[in-house]
Amino acid sequence: MPDGTEPPLTLLYRDEHIVVIDKPPNLLVHRSEIDRHETRFAIQILRDQIGQRVWPAHRLDRGTSGVLLFGLNAEIASALGRQFEAGTVDKRYLAVVRGHPPEAGCIDHPLSRQRDAYEFVGELSSDAPQPARTRFRRLATVELPVCVDRYPVSRYALLSLNPETGRRHQIRRHFKHIAHPIIGDSTYGKGRHNRYFAEYLACPRLLLACTQLSFDHPVSGQRQTENAPVSGDFAALLARFGWSAAVAANQ
Repeated sequence: MPDGTEPPLTLLYRDEHIVVIDKPPNLLVHRSEIDRHETRFAIQILRDQIGQRVWPAHRLDRGTSGVLLFGLNAEIASALGRQFEAGTVDKRYLAVVRGHPPEAGCIDHPLSRQRDAYEFVGELSSDAPQPARTRFRRLATVELPVCVDRYPVSRYALLSLNPETGRRHQIRRHFKHIAHPIIGDSTYGKGRHNRYFAEYLACPRLLLACTQLSFDHPVSGQRQTENAPVSGDFAALLARFGWSAAVAANQ
């Protein structure tokens, strides 16, 4: 911002136990050894914004936007984290991928564990692939009369995703596995398509967003659902492709 202060994060919900935000793309949740040069983190920005410490209950990749849940003390965050580990949190994402996948399906493909650089690895630790499942539905498609790669036309699809497990980079790795990588993914995606969206469609971001999270409140026990509609250049792209109605019908 002009005066050097951080723009406020969008608060989706807050009480004395938890706070839920709409994380913008390209913002790290917390400090990472991989991105040592970064000085902006959701934890610090949110802490300064609400005037108290926060503990993340889960994480979103840097490029992924959307619903992010925090506890206002370590015990609450731990209780929420156990829900993620138990698979009782329902997660919904929107993504734009290369190609036209099937109308619906489940990617059931184990993924090798990816560790943080600082993570402790003991004698009993295992790097064996872990079960990983992602369900998807195709909401809309488009075929553009441009040769981005080796074909005279380029196809893309809008998907609704429900990861049933929570492996690191699971969605991005799964869609690379089925040869429909997510647009804007510099690690698992296709560079030519990423550049086309950035240079010609004014959309340089990773086109992956967590739009809904349903969980049990750690104190009341009541089921709670928080939503974060896509915005900015992601929303503009949906409108450009005529996909806004498909997104609205999926909510």
